[in-house]
Amino acid sequence: MDAEGLESFRHFVAGRSAALLRTAVLLSGGDRHAGEDLLQGALAKAAGRWHRIEEPEAYVRQVLYRQQVSRWRLKWRRSEVSVAEPPETGPPGTDTAAAADLRLLMRQALSRLTARQRTVLVLRYFEDLPEADVARLLGCSVGTVRSTTHRSLARLRTLAPELAALDPAAGERPSPRDYSPVEVRP
Repeated sequence: MDAEGLESFRHFVAGRSAALLRTAVLLSGGDRHAGEDLLQGALAKAAGRWHRIEEPEAYVRQVLYRQQVSRWRLKWRRSEVSVAEPPETGPPGTDTAAAADLRLLMRQALSRLTARQRTVLVLRYFEDLPEADVARLLGCSVGTVRSTTHRSLARLRTLAPELAALDPAAGERPSPRDYSPVEVRP
């Protein structure tokens, strides 16, 4: 850049940098440092082409917009991590939609129980605490935890029979009161 062009560029930067910086900061989401970096990059591009630019402010603003879009795209791509399998999938053979349905169904079923029943079931089966720990946490006896667990599961089966269809082993187990005659051969 010749001396005349350099002086013209300095005059432009001195006169318009405050307004351009405000635009750059707004484009950067309010981050002043990112806005300053954005403006500096745009001015560096403008300095390299200064003798060919007819409308300097329009050119610098266009560079600001395009650089911000490029930064956004690069930032989005940089935050993505490549892995062998997509993270949304669970172990092989599992259906994530079915798992989501099960979570929603369990949440709805648990909401139908009393607070005490819900607490006992969550502590016993979701937190996997032994009965003695649940009794200590709730300030009751182990027998109370056992009876509350039994009654809560019975009520859950009554209130949400759709949960039984989700248990793959339910069809293999005999019902607890199946007293049908069995033929015994010697």
